[in-house]
Amino acid sequence: MMEAIRGRCLLQYWLDHRKMTQAEFARRTGWSKRMVSFIATGRSPMNAEAMYVASLILDIRMEQLYEWEIKK
Repeated sequence: MMEAIRGRCLLQYWLDHRKMTQAEFARRTGWSKRMVSFIATGRSPMNAEAMYVASLILDIRMEQLYEWEIKK
């Protein structure tokens, strides 16, 4: 059985890469600035729906929002 383990959140990396502030990302998603900060610092994980929205805004694949470890 294969297992995927979510690691470090890469949201801040992608925001920096896209030259987008957390405030701008919050405005585009409709999320609070506090929530974006919590996600970007790894204090709050994103659910699948949030990852999908973030990936659309950042023009990346959902799985690129986190480091992943695959165990076989």
